[in-house]
Amino acid sequence: MPDTQHRFDLLSLMNELEQALRDLGAWECTPPPAEAFESSVPFSADTMDFTQWLQWVFVARFRAILEGGHALPQQCDVTPMAEEALRGMEGNIQDVLAILARIDARF
Repeated sequence: MPDTQHRFDLLSLMNELEQALRDLGAWECTPPPAEAFESSVPFSADTMDFTQWLQWVFVARFRAILEGGHALPQQCDVTPMAEEALRGMEGNIQDVLAILARIDARF
């Protein structure tokens, strides 16, 4: 798939992920405090909920990379962490997991 199409598809998936998080009631208007972004722990697990990390780090950074024409990461394996972190969360998490699996499959 041409790089332009690949980037467009990934941006569409980011939009789908945002909508799925909104539908789940997990999209926030206010970002976490600045120090939450300074975590050195994977997925900022010590400073953010996983859905916060998805919104404020994963989606935000991917959009910046895609819109800025920057190099894409070599791999993306978010789904296993999502399955664990979202287990037991109220609401239908299956849409979020399905979209993340589609994103992971692009790499």
